[in-house]
Amino acid sequence: MSDTSTPVRISGVALIVVCFFASAALRISESGPALAEGIANLSGEDTRAAMDVATTEPAPDADLLLAAIREREQQLDRESSALTDRSQALSVAETKLAEQLAAFQKAQENLEQTLAMADKAAERDIDRMTTVYESMKPTDAARIFERMEIKFAAGLLSRMRPEVTAQVLTSMEPDTAYAVTLTIASRNVGVPVE
Repeated sequence: MSDTSTPVRISGVALIVVCFFASAALRISESGPALAEGIANLSGEDTRAAMDVATTEPAPDADLLLAAIREREQQLDRESSALTDRSQALSVAETKLAEQLAAFQKAQENLEQTLAMADKAAERDIDRMTTVYESMKPTDAARIFERMEIKFAAGLLSRMRPEVTAQVLTSMEPDTAYAVTLTIASRNVGVPVE
């Protein structure tokens, strides 16, 4: 690319005014006499460029910049240390949580085993009671079944051999026998046939 712009010419009075302001700016700044002398020797565009350099603020002090960088480095080190501490605390918490979870799973397994044993024991007890009622006279068993809660009586009677259940039901009061029969029959009403 070629520069086709025409250079700007400064008249003598304008050059003096520029030099006057440049001199004042240089006296105020630290760069002082050396820049003032360089500006006085320039003309045209060079003068404007020198004026821009003379009026800009000086660069930040290198020591201040270095101190700020060191402070930021220390701050980052502190943050890194805090993150390391948090990471260690999290690791300890995860270990404790894993131990507690393992203990919970073990307790759950023990509870399931205990419940299974209790269910088996209850099942054995019901089987024994069923055998006891089957061996009784039907009229004696009927009197006891009439005093039981209907659902419980229905549960025991449904486990007994059908011929014994029939004899007990015929020995019971008709309303009670009907309620027990209805309870036994309605247990599987919702079960799909197919």
